[in-house]
Amino acid sequence: MSTLKKFAGQTAVYGLTTVVSRLLNSILTPIYVNLYPAKTYGIFTTMYAWASVLNALLAFGMETTFFRYLNKVEDKKKVYSTTFFSVAIISIAFLGLTFAFTADIAAWMHADGAASISDYKIFIRLFIWILVLDALAVIPAAKLRAEGRPGRYSLIKIVNILFTVGLNLFFLYVIPWGLKSGYWEFAWFRPHWVGYVFISNLLASLITFLLLIPELLELVWRYDRNLVMQMLGYSFPVLIANLSFIVNENLDKIAIKQILGGDYGDQEVGIYGAVCKLAIFLSIFIQGFRLGAEPFFFSHAKNKDAGETYATIMNYFVIVVCFIFAGIVANIEILKYFIPGGSASQRELYWSGLHIVPVLILGYVCLGIYMNLSIWYKLSDQTRFGLYISSLGAALTIVLNFILIPKYSYVASAWISLAAYASMMILSYILGQKNYPIPYNLKKNLAYLLTSIVIVILSFNVFHRSLIIGNLLLLIFAIGTIYFEKNNLKGILQRKTS
Repeated sequence: MSTLKKFAGQTAVYGLTTVVSRLLNSILTPIYVNLYPAKTYGIFTTMYAWASVLNALLAFGMETTFFRYLNKVEDKKKVYSTTFFSVAIISIAFLGLTFAFTADIAAWMHADGAASISDYKIFIRLFIWILVLDALAVIPAAKLRAEGRPGRYSLIKIVNILFTVGLNLFFLYVIPWGLKSGYWEFAWFRPHWVGYVFISNLLASLITFLLLIPELLELVWRYDRNLVMQMLGYSFPVLIANLSFIVNENLDKIAIKQILGGDYGDQEVGIYGAVCKLAIFLSIFIQGFRLGAEPFFFSHAKNKDAGETYATIMNYFVIVVCFIFAGIVANIEILKYFIPGGSASQRELYWSGLHIVPVLILGYVCLGIYMNLSIWYKLSDQTRFGLYISSLGAALTIVLNFILIPKYSYVASAWISLAAYASMMILSYILGQKNYPIPYNLKKNLAYLLTSIVIVILSFNVFHRSLIIGNLLLLIFAIGTIYFEKNNLKGILQRKTS
C-alpha cells in the first residue's frame, strides 16, 4: 500500500467515525426540543456555546504543537509527556479558578431566570469537570492519531457518543418510565432536570478518559524548561488562530440577533442557523480529513518528496470538496428536508433562506483549502503567520457584519463569511509560496474550483434547482474528472510501499 493510499484509508476511517458520531448525536436535538421549553433549552445551548471557546483555551494549541515537536525532537516520550503536562497544568489552574468563582458565574448566568441559582452552581461545576476531562484527553487522543491508529481513536470517539446518548435516554426517559410504572422509587430524582444532560456528558467524558489509560500510563515526568518555552511560543499563535476561527464561525449568528433585535432578529438568525446546517455534509469531510492529515503532514515532512505529496493531496482534496459543493446544491431540493421545522409554514420560512446556501458552502470550500494550505507555517515554525491570517479573517467578519447586517441581514453574513475565508485562503497561499514553497498545481486546482462554481450557478440559478439537470451536470463533472485524472489515479493505485 502506498503512502497516499494509507493516508486515504485513515482519512476514510476518521470521516466515517465523524458521520456516525454526528448521526448518533443528532438523536439528542429532537429530544431536548420536545422536552424543554425554549428558555430552558437555552441553558445548555449557552453552556455548549461557551465550550467551543473554553476547549480551545484549555488545549492551548498544544495538539498541533504535539504533532510538530514529535517529528522535531528525538525523545518522543519527553515530547508526549511535556505536552500533556502543559495542558494538565492549564486545566488544573482553570479548575481552581473557576470553582473559586462558581457563585459569581452562577449569579451572572441566573439573570436569564431559566433555572434557580443553586441549579446554576451545579451546572457550572459539572460543566467545569467536563471541560477539564476533555482537555486531559486531547493529547492522549492525539497520540493515537500520530501513531496511525484511527481504529482505536474512532472506537473511543463512538463509545463516548454512545454513552452520552444512552445516559441521556436513561435519565430523561428510562428512570421516569420506571417511576411511573412503580418498578422503583428514587426520592432524589427530578424529572427532566437539565442537570442530567451535563451529568450524562460528564460520565461519558470520564469513560473516555478511562479508555485512554493505556496511553496515560506511557507518560513520564521529564520536565524540560527550554522545550516547554519553545512549545508555548509555537502554540500561542495557534491558540489565537483557533479563537479567531471560533469568532468567524459564531459571531455572525450573535450579531444578527443583537443588531436586528426583537422577534425579527430571532427569526432572521433562526433562518440563517437552519440553512447553515446544510454545510454539515461538507464539514464532516473536512473534519475527517483534518484528523488524518495533520499528523500525516508532520510525520512526512522530512521525506524528500514531501512537497510533491502535499501538492497531490491538495489536488484530490480540491476535487472532493468541489464535488461535494456541487452535489449539495444539485440536490438541495431533497437536502432541504434535513432542516428541522415544525409546521409547513415554519419549514417554508426556513427554506426562504436557501438562496444563500451556495455562498455558504463555497465559503466552507475556501476554509477547507485554507486548512490544507496552513501546513506551511506549522511545518516551518512560523505559526505567527497563522495568527495574522486568522486575525484578518476575524477582523473582516466583525467589521463587515456590523456595517452590513442592518441593511442586508443574514445575506450579508453569508457573503462576509465567504469573503473572510477566501481572503484567508489567498493570503495563506501567497505567504506560503514565499516562505515555504510547495509545488501546488494552481491552474488545475483553480480549474476544478471554477468548474464547480459554474455548475452550481447553472444548477441553482439557471435551471432553478432542477434535480435532474443538477445531477446530470454533477455526473458530467465526475466523468470529466475521472478522465483527466485517470493516469494519476492509476499511478497511485499501482504504487507499492517503498
